[in-house]
Amino acid sequence: MEKGRAVVFAGGTGNPFFTTDTAAALRATEMGCDAMLKATQVDGVYSDDPKVNPDAERYERLTYLDVLSRDLKVMDASAISLSRENNIPIIVFSIKEKGMLSAVLNGEGRCTVISDQS
Repeated sequence: MEKGRAVVFAGGTGNPFFTTDTAAALRATEMGCDAMLKATQVDGVYSDDPKVNPDAERYERLTYLDVLSRDLKVMDASAISLSRENNIPIIVFSIKEKGMLSAVLNGEGRCTVISDQS
């Protein structure tokens, strides 16, 4: 990180009741990260499971409070709250689409951004 390189963290906390999402938010907070990337099976956050409900609405941007109040199942509430408290945006994108990580990092990919601004 000191050399300006991207750093990827993997793993959990080793504690029961803490998901890998919470572990990621904790590490992002500890390291003072600019953002947290969440690669998933779909291309962002939806109002419902788009694999079950074809009418599910896809969101471009959400606030942390939107995610919590609408009980959107993108991450657990602890991870969302920890990210909110430390102002770490969460970028949710599809890992299944070839080249999407690179596109998202370049600000061009299809994703949902969760932050204080909607």
